[in-house]
Amino acid sequence: MLQNYLKIAWRNLLKNKLYSFINIFGLAIGLTCFLLITLYVVDELSYDRQFKDAERIYRINSDIKFGGAEQRMAVSSDPFGATLKKDYAEVEQYVRLYANNSRRFIKKGSEFLIENNCLHADSTLLDVFPLNILEGDSKKVLAEPNTLIISQTAAQKYFGSTSAVGKTLTVGLQNPVEYKVTAVYEDMPTNAHFQTDMFFPFKNINDYKFDNFLSHNFYTYIKLREGVDYKQFEKKFDVVVDKYILPQAKAFMDIKSMDDFKKGGNYLKYSLTPLLDIHLKSDRIYEIGPNSDIQYVYIFSVVALFLLLIACINFMNLSTARSANRAKEVGIRKVMGTQRNSLIMQFMSESVLTSYLAFVIALVITILLIPSFNEIAGKQFTTQSLFQPQYLPFLVLLPLIVGVLAGYYPSFFLSSFRPIEVLKSKLNANFRRSNFRNALVTFQFVTSLVLVISTFIIYRQLNYIQHKNLGFSKDQILVVTGTSSLRDNNNVFKEEVKKMAGVKNATFAGFLPVANSSRSDNTFSTEAVFNTQNSFNMQAWEIDEDYIPTLDMEILKGRNFSKAFSTDSSGIILNEQAAKLIGFDDPIGKKLYINNGNPNDVEALTVVGLVKNFHYSSMREAVGPLCFRYGRSAWVTAFKINTEEPQTLIKQIEAKWKVFAPEMPFNYHFMNESFDEMYRAEQRIGQISLIFAGLTVLIACLGLFGLITYIAEQRTKEIGVRKVLGASIWSIVQLLSKDFLKLVCLAFVIASPLAYYAMSTWLKDFAFKTDISLWVFVVAGIVILLIALLTVSYQAIKAALMNPVKSLKTE
Repeated sequence: MLQNYLKIAWRNLLKNKLYSFINIFGLAIGLTCFLLITLYVVDELSYDRQFKDAERIYRINSDIKFGGAEQRMAVSSDPFGATLKKDYAEVEQYVRLYANNSRRFIKKGSEFLIENNCLHADSTLLDVFPLNILEGDSKKVLAEPNTLIISQTAAQKYFGSTSAVGKTLTVGLQNPVEYKVTAVYEDMPTNAHFQTDMFFPFKNINDYKFDNFLSHNFYTYIKLREGVDYKQFEKKFDVVVDKYILPQAKAFMDIKSMDDFKKGGNYLKYSLTPLLDIHLKSDRIYEIGPNSDIQYVYIFSVVALFLLLIACINFMNLSTARSANRAKEVGIRKVMGTQRNSLIMQFMSESVLTSYLAFVIALVITILLIPSFNEIAGKQFTTQSLFQPQYLPFLVLLPLIVGVLAGYYPSFFLSSFRPIEVLKSKLNANFRRSNFRNALVTFQFVTSLVLVISTFIIYRQLNYIQHKNLGFSKDQILVVTGTSSLRDNNNVFKEEVKKMAGVKNATFAGFLPVANSSRSDNTFSTEAVFNTQNSFNMQAWEIDEDYIPTLDMEILKGRNFSKAFSTDSSGIILNEQAAKLIGFDDPIGKKLYINNGNPNDVEALTVVGLVKNFHYSSMREAVGPLCFRYGRSAWVTAFKINTEEPQTLIKQIEAKWKVFAPEMPFNYHFMNESFDEMYRAEQRIGQISLIFAGLTVLIACLGLFGLITYIAEQRTKEIGVRKVLGASIWSIVQLLSKDFLKLVCLAFVIASPLAYYAMSTWLKDFAFKTDISLWVFVVAGIVILLIALLTVSYQAIKAALMNPVKSLKTE
């Protein structure tokens, strides 16, 4: 019986080639998008799940408001984890990761390579994050100074094989240290929220004063025992604050109690973020790696379902619209004794067969598109990713589910015809009009319009970010990294390059207002004795006298740093937000005080300048207080260039680099690339939204084309009669098109408020954002209306131009 159903289904597909193509092609597009988005969503949701007991691992966060400046940080103080383990039995283990000294110069042969993502970790690392150790003793990792563990990729890179245990690496330039490799671990999976190829021991952190509860520089993870409610455990942090943090705070400032601290509008809170929530639900400053956003998972999931649903709707619409062609078949079958269940199975078989044919095409398209999708989505999927054993049941069942979903309504609709009405031809008038079919068409265009409007607004926001006055110049800034490796020659290198044609200026720029640059928070006070009323936190960056002119920043009052003023070593330049926070109308000449880590070591700083606010972090955040101090952070050097042949200039700079450091690699990038990196997620969303919006419109128009083609066939004789009676081509086109265009207009009315709400919610993540203009909705509506009009008009005009003699001669 099933074989017979499939044979008849195949014959019907071949008999109606145009409608079969529209159905199969539309479903294939929908299934392709669904498969790609499913890969993306499953990967996003899988982050950190490979770690054993991941559901019991949490990161400690810090929330600080002090002197009006607020910070939500992904880091905490170095003794916090050990204190929790010592005082509370609920904590099974803890581990700290330290990333402040993440760059390392590693010697390979006669040259040095730069490793940009090294981490220091406690010897408890594997107790919390059980990496797969390929070689070495997992119980002794990072227990001794001058040891390290490396990934298999690093082992291959430096030793040519994973047999690296017992071998040494020379680390550092000025005071090189020999580190012994004690273990090699399998490369960390790409779906871990932090990545590194090298772990160094905590005992080799030499430039940090430990046991300081007031300094927040460590990523601290705790593993709670089974059955512990982390929300209840968080409540014990207040005890830790009173018992350990308050005494240290009293040594630095006049503070009686935490209640006294809070009365000034301040707070110090600690919280836990589940490990499995970090990648998608954490957006704190100083995240250990780039995170994503759960919003995008929700959005993509909904878009994938809607695309598939729209493709299914096309099948429903065409199947029900063409029901007149199958009506007599149904009538005769019923008269001959065929049961309704058999008819349902017949029509359902056609639907499932169509779905499986579309699925095969979708698989081929998906495999071909995976490299391009990886580039857009920032993933590393392969064909094997699609055919993992756990996905095979899903791949087998998906087309079956889609086939049943798409064919369910048409099957019951077609099998419900009464034989006597069918054979008397009493159904034709009802086939052309269907409220249900109109509702489905409207839904398709509502979805299309929401996506088109959203895409317009996303690109407007990206354009706003690119063209907003940032308070500095990001264009034509060439950043050379690792210049501190030049040691005593870094200033000579800077000045030599500065003399080259096409180089306008140069500065040491360890701190830059772009992603992945250094940041430094410090506590300042308006008085020598710190208290909760006169103290506040702000960013403090070390810059040289060339920094402000190189980045085209604007000095509003006072002056820039200068070698001519020996007192500038104790000078400070504030941004507008810092001056506003402090309450200085004219800050020039005013004093600020900073504590250098010792209650008795308070340094007085004199404000020498006021710089215009500039966006030193993402536009998702408001501009915070910041100051410049005179110094030299020489890890990178930034050059302002002005040349039509930048690659020629770069080769000249590289040649100069090789003169001073022939053993060191020459690395560079442009500052606008780092700026764009801050908004990579939004750019990907924009690209993907544009693609999905286009595909949604295409699928909807395919269905519309099929419907208008069928209706034109059904009304061929009516059109011929109207033409004989004098109807114009335009009036016939209008007759065939107006109902569909009304549906598009109705879709616009429904879609506009939905798109407005969705985009208003999305834009709330930005402190600086574009406005949602009315013209965006109007343009989107006109675009969709024109596309629908072109789709409908082609077939309508074709029908209107038909010779009426051909359509009437059979009467």
